[in-house]
Amino acid sequence: MRRAPRSDSCWPIRLEQHTLNNMWKKIKAHPWWTLLALVLLALAGWFVYTQWFAKPPAPTLITAPVERGDIEDAVLASGTIQAARLVNVGSQASGQVKKLHVKLGDVVQVGQHIADIDATTQQNNLKDAQAALTSARAQRGAREAALVKARAEFTRQKYMYERDAASKADYQAAQQTLAVAQADLKAADAQIAQYAVRAQTAQANVGYTRITSPTTGTVVAIVTEEGQTVNANQTAPTIVKVAQLDTMTIQAQISEADVPRVKPGMSAYFTILGEPEHNYPATLRSVEPGPIDMTSYEGKATASTSSNAVYYNGLLDAPNADGKLRIQMTAQVTIVLQQAKNVLAIPAGALGKRVKGQERTYTVRVATGAKGEQTVAERQVKIGLNNRVQAEVVSGLKEGEQVVVGDASGGKASGQLRGPRMF
Repeated sequence: MRRAPRSDSCWPIRLEQHTLNNMWKKIKAHPWWTLLALVLLALAGWFVYTQWFAKPPAPTLITAPVERGDIEDAVLASGTIQAARLVNVGSQASGQVKKLHVKLGDVVQVGQHIADIDATTQQNNLKDAQAALTSARAQRGAREAALVKARAEFTRQKYMYERDAASKADYQAAQQTLAVAQADLKAADAQIAQYAVRAQTAQANVGYTRITSPTTGTVVAIVTEEGQTVNANQTAPTIVKVAQLDTMTIQAQISEADVPRVKPGMSAYFTILGEPEHNYPATLRSVEPGPIDMTSYEGKATASTSSNAVYYNGLLDAPNADGKLRIQMTAQVTIVLQQAKNVLAIPAGALGKRVKGQERTYTVRVATGAKGEQTVAERQVKIGLNNRVQAEVVSGLKEGEQVVVGDASGGKASGQLRGPRMF
């Protein structure tokens, strides 16, 4: 019997079965291929599911409690600590420093002996002036005697002239002699006064060789040592520096933007590097009228100077009874503008949009419920003092409530919770 011809339509099916059979044989021969294929298939399925079908997890909210505490609005500035009064104790006399009677750190009183300068030259000048004064006084005595004699002779000549017993020439000569004697006596008096002033000056110069303290304070620097020679003819040389340290002055550099906000008499406090946790009290005394670099100011603004920051020295007084504060210490100063104590407060970052038509009222998101299942509701909150870090709650929140500051992905409090990703 003749065999029917093969149908071409069955050929692809047979070929596919043949291919599958070959693959199955290979899988049986290599079982680890099976495991690898299944893993790859599972990973591909998980990727497709997470990218296209799975819902993104709800963002983790960052919350902060409504707490009670103190808030202050303040101006911050850095500065240096100086003595309330610093006096350069100098010398008005020239010469060698023979003896120093104080050492660094000594507390001195007004008039206390500080140093001695070699007074040999000054004492010699005093002796010369005193000798000249003595000579002038002796000369005055001689001229005074001459005046007495001239006055007697004039009286005699006048008496005789009036009775025609003496010539007119003799009378006039006696009159002139008397006038000269009177003038000589006046010159002698003037010379005595001149030499007396010179003697007083010489005596003062001798006194200048004994250096005394003009104020009560502490010796903070010894500028001139024993044996050094000072010259007071050019500039007054400084021997020591005496400072009053019971009260210190802080020179704080206040920005021009903050100068209109501060006023003399405002309370302040500051910290030093050695005690960053301790607040030292202070009071703002004044703000200097000119900027810190006033010495280089020429009255003309340039493109470079107008773009630079401008600072003014604020002077603050601080008590220093325990002596912990030292000259030239660095101080971080806080000048208190406003203060609210024991009030409800929230982070300023929790404030949302401002409510129109209502003064100092903002929207705040309040979270309730356990973590991961929190619900958020917006609430209108009236704010008092706001220092841009914390804000005082006047109304709208209770102590202990949780306000939303942001979410773990970096969203801000005023933003909305993110929905699922869109492709």
